[in-house]
Amino acid sequence: MESTKKQVSLEVLPWLVVHSDGTLERLAGTEVCLPGLDPETGVLSKDIIIDPKTGLSARIYRPDSIQPGQKLPVVLYFHGGAFLIASASLPNYHTSINKLVAQANIIAVSVNYRLAPEHPLPTAYEDSWNALQGVQAGNEPWINDYADFNQFFLAGDSAGANISHHLAFRAKQSNHTVKIKGIGMIHPYFWGTQPVGSEVTDEARKQMVDGWWRFVCPSDKGSDDPWINPFADGSPNLEGLECERVIITVAERDILRERGKMYYEKLVNSKWRGNAEIMETKGKDHVFHILEPDCDEAKEMVRRLALFINQVEA
Repeated sequence: MESTKKQVSLEVLPWLVVHSDGTLERLAGTEVCLPGLDPETGVLSKDIIIDPKTGLSARIYRPDSIQPGQKLPVVLYFHGGAFLIASASLPNYHTSINKLVAQANIIAVSVNYRLAPEHPLPTAYEDSWNALQGVQAGNEPWINDYADFNQFFLAGDSAGANISHHLAFRAKQSNHTVKIKGIGMIHPYFWGTQPVGSEVTDEARKQMVDGWWRFVCPSDKGSDDPWINPFADGSPNLEGLECERVIITVAERDILRERGKMYYEKLVNSKWRGNAEIMETKGKDHVFHILEPDCDEAKEMVRRLALFINQVEA
């Protein structure tokens, strides 16, 4: 009797499995946490629709103690997940943003961009651009009442950091009205065909990340597509990055660490006129602050991000 067991063409465990017939099983990362008042941090949140046509949404956060007329910095945040997994309402992301809002005393908008493979790239980039425009459109009372757009930041982890990079260049090319004060890049998801650093000896993880990227972005350029490799042919020059300040965080055990360090080094050695800083967390792996939000290292990362946003020396 012929087996009916499906063949697996891609595994991103423990998150999802893609079968050879194209069917997708999302095994984890689909959990939903409702917005509202978080008693631990005193942060209030709600969900908003940015584009009814596509269903693009976001979760917006503010301190519950904010006073009428008070204006706070605004952070447009993009979650990670290799463009494949997670959402703004995933419990660990919700927890992480609550902590950042409380620590930094900000307004945060966490974008629920659509995921591959159901929505292949560049959908995530287009959604993120629409979110940037939507936040500035003046249709959300919390933004109108409390947002200081002279202190406007982009931030994200992993794929979200990648999105922030590209969004800054698009904003410049479009002569966008709101100036981006700074970008917070947490464990940025950049890659390339030629291995660097630990990628040279860690062939298994190098091939794994190569495979993930080919899946979300079929391209004859592979991992040297400008979407994933900011130094490949066709990528914009970093000296044109549209912001005044950048902070990049990397983790010692993260396979993406060398890419984040390379980005920092090339940025500070370019003709870019801003200020950049880098933070490395010892003994931790990729997006540990999402998986372990209460560990000391995660608390320190959030503290550094808050200092960056508020222009306070670390």
